Amino acid sequence: MTETPQQSPTAGPNSTPTELPTQYAPADVEGPLYERWVERGYFDADAKSDKDPFTVVIPPPNVTGSLHLGHAFEHTLIDAVTRRKRMQGFETLWQPGMDHAGIATQNVVERELAKEGKSRHDLGREAFVERVWQWKGESGGQISGQMRRLGDGVAWSRERFTMDEGLSQAVQTIFKRLYDDELIYRAERIINWCPRCLTAISDIEVEYQDDDGELVSIRYGEGEETLVVATTRAETMLGDTAVAVHPEDERYKHLVGKQIKLPLTDRTIPVVADAHVDPEFGTGAVKVTPAHDPNDFEIGQRHDLPNIAVMDEHAVITVPGPFQGQDRLEARSAIVAALRAEGRIVAEKRPYTHSVGHCSRCKTTIEPRLSMQWWVKVGPLAKAAGDAVRDGRVKIHPQEMEKRYFDWVDNLHDWCISRQLWWGHRIPVYYGPNGEVVCVGPDEEPPTGEGWTQDTDVLDTWFSSGLWPFSTLGWPEQTDSLAKFYPNSVLVTGYDILFFWVARMMMFGLYAMDGTPPFHTIALHGMVRDQFGKKMSKSFGNAVNPLDWMDKYGSDALRFTLARGANPGVDVPIGEDWVQGSRNFANKIWNATRFALMNGATVEGPLPDASELSATDRWILSRLNSVVAEVDAYYEDYQFAKLSDALFHFAWDEVFDWYVELSKTTFMGGGRAAEVSARVLGEVLDVTLRLLHPVVPFVTEALWTTLTGKESVVIADWPTAVLVPGADTTDGFRDQDAEKEIETVQQVVTEVRRFRSDQGLQPGQRVPARLDLTGTALAAHEAAMRSLLRLQPAGEDFAATASLPVAGATVALDLSGAIDIEAERKRLAKDLAAAEKEKAQTTAKLGNEAFLAKAPDKVVDKIRTRLETAEADIVRITAQLERLPKA
Repeated sequence: MTETPQQSPTAGPNSTPTELPTQYAPADVEGPLYERWVERGYFDADAKSDKDPFTVVIPPPNVTGSLHLGHAFEHTLIDAVTRRKRMQGFETLWQPGMDHAGIATQNVVERELAKEGKSRHDLGREAFVERVWQWKGESGGQISGQMRRLGDGVAWSRERFTMDEGLSQAVQTIFKRLYDDELIYRAERIINWCPRCLTAISDIEVEYQDDDGELVSIRYGEGEETLVVATTRAETMLGDTAVAVHPEDERYKHLVGKQIKLPLTDRTIPVVADAHVDPEFGTGAVKVTPAHDPNDFEIGQRHDLPNIAVMDEHAVITVPGPFQGQDRLEARSAIVAALRAEGRIVAEKRPYTHSVGHCSRCKTTIEPRLSMQWWVKVGPLAKAAGDAVRDGRVKIHPQEMEKRYFDWVDNLHDWCISRQLWWGHRIPVYYGPNGEVVCVGPDEEPPTGEGWTQDTDVLDTWFSSGLWPFSTLGWPEQTDSLAKFYPNSVLVTGYDILFFWVARMMMFGLYAMDGTPPFHTIALHGMVRDQFGKKMSKSFGNAVNPLDWMDKYGSDALRFTLARGANPGVDVPIGEDWVQGSRNFANKIWNATRFALMNGATVEGPLPDASELSATDRWILSRLNSVVAEVDAYYEDYQFAKLSDALFHFAWDEVFDWYVELSKTTFMGGGRAAEVSARVLGEVLDVTLRLLHPVVPFVTEALWTTLTGKESVVIADWPTAVLVPGADTTDGFRDQDAEKEIETVQQVVTEVRRFRSDQGLQPGQRVPARLDLTGTALAAHEAAMRSLLRLQPAGEDFAATASLPVAGATVALDLSGAIDIEAERKRLAKDLAAAEKEKAQTTAKLGNEAFLAKAPDKVVDKIRTRLETAEADIVRITAQLERLPKA
């Protein structure tokens, strides 16, 4: 409803049109504003400040990464929280940085080398690592610039990298402590192996998906001493060292302890009884391959079975014989064919859809493989992480996510932390010529001399990022920053990395910081999806580059859209039309503020005394205080969607579409009343822009500094209760009577507008009207109501053709010269006939039992909806006809 700004007689010193361009152009505003914020040090954090600290870390993006919608979503929420805390007077630190992303980064650089016809082995380890650092300096970290585009208020002067000198010292320190406390050990276990990346990967880096494979049932043994086992990985049978059955399975008790022939080999293997076997599943007998399956490995440990590895690191068969040298998939087909030729295949099922693990980095099918690796004994660490939530030292929000957290930390297996890579924190363990093993701390010299070598593996990336809340503050040194900013106030992150990252930070923080958890609150959000709720993916064709939307609509528009969809722990659907709608909101704020400035809106001096305020002024100030309290409560509960929605409706609906419009007649009238309303409007805009700033920082900065003439809204005070001189309240001005009065005005205006629309009147078309406001509090608003409703005063020849009783008032209108009554009657009669026909047809269908018996539920529901619409149309059109002037 806000029109193009017009100059009024009360224009004040802030109203020069050149102060704000006629249109908001985000591209012209955002970049320069952000650089100004950084140059002025608004985002810096002073460890020696006497302000209360507020700390939050950025989930460190990969050095190989670029901004995607998930980043934009998470960063928007963190930025909103920290900007508000900064305005509230906290010494606020949003700690930025990047993760070295071991596998991902090594893959990137190896692909670059491949273009030159080289591999990392051609360079050697030292030269390859040097090449990675070179790539990092030249091409890594483009996401930092993209974070600036988004408006991230991070402390750039404190930016860290998980491989920088200080963080490397922290990694070596905690490794040494854990090793000395016997919480790190080396052992041969089954791990997830990626034949493409040539490294172990953790359980949480394995992505499972349903693949089409084959299930073959194979007969082991000869004569009466045979068993049938089923497998989807026939190639692993070359490494079988037993067949297992359940101890109570009567079918196989006579075979337990006996040796049976393993097909295609010259070996016999025992039949063992193990309670792990489910006698109800399949034949009740399972092949045991301890070197290539985690469950089989456990069975093998219990029965002292040998471990026979049948593949190398490339997943190529190594067992001497006809299959040696074949890739695992090639060997699978060849082995099934050989078994079929021997008559060993009892049954085959293909395609057989089953869940298969894939490397999250390169999507290669992972291979369970027996390997010597380094492990963290997580039992005591995980218990501490669970206890910290159970005893209330750490809150998880929303609370229903606690169960997911406990399910994870209470059932953690030991964590494989070694990776067969060259890029990363190298394991600080040295092996001597006589079997010596020495773990070296950061202040210790490694052993030297002939025969001493360092372990070739590096640490899992999550090991170093698990130290992030305290290593970035200088730990293990007892720095001022560590004393000031640890623990973090809140961790805002996605539920999808609750296990990857959050649990590891909890374990390491409690261990390294003497039982002090790394944060007070874990606020979990969902994942961004498309407008239909589908996961975004390049393969689905629905992936979005957030930079494209920021270029088109502005960063504020993207941020507001993301925040408005952010309900705690729930996934967020987003579509381009929603971002466009948020751009319209930014434009609305801009245009309304221009209008206000051109009509003298000001923040100079105190608010007028309560006795000088009109009901409209009292109403908007009362509503303003309600919104301040509402937004504060939502922030404390991490309800970003609700606070954004509350601000949207208050700003657009109440301030711009009602208060500004109701005040236009006051501004045009001039005098003291206009001055009072101009001051009230200035106050309302000042507070509203400050409330909006954490979510939409750029447009609010441009408008607030113009309105107030002050330095920056970034360092402005967060709004508190607005007090009005002469009003008997100390916790914020409230006026229920004024709110009811304006609600009545809104009711009358809304009803008359609906009537005008029903009668086919154009929005700007003026008609004569008489307003009977006797006995109501609306008399003071008559001029404003007439302006809003385009109602002219009734002349001497006024003859009411329609009368609307609304909220105790009566609005009589003369439409005789405004519409062609007969034409309108014919149009409505035609519409009524169509609606009645639709009702008759849908009623007949729903009354047809034969149709209902055959029709799908969706079809029936659609017809019911059509009937309901037709009935509603009949009621509406009939009412319109009745309200038409009589001929």
